[in-house]
Amino acid sequence: MPLETLPHDTAEHLRTDEDVALYIEAVLEDGDPALIRDAIGIVARARGMSQIAREAGLSRESLYKALSQTGNPSFETVRAVLQALGLQLSVKRADKPAA
Repeated sequence: MPLETLPHDTAEHLRTDEDVALYIEAVLEDGDPALIRDAIGIVARARGMSQIAREAGLSRESLYKALSQTGNPSFETVRAVLQALGLQLSVKRADKPAA
């Protein structure tokens, strides 16, 4: 018998600003650029892509393109979208130096 799976939409679980901040923080700690791009896209969808694009000073189409599977958003785009989401980047010293 084949394994039955159900669709999962992370955006449905991002109900509060704290949920969003913790999710993005965890993804940033992982460090995978594709995962970071995808997570920002999920949060932007959850909050309304058109509104986030407008607040970030981007067109909706360019934001969708930047956060798509083939997208490669600039640092400025990432910063602007995070700011539109009410988030900011910060830096802390890693527990273990990079090899």
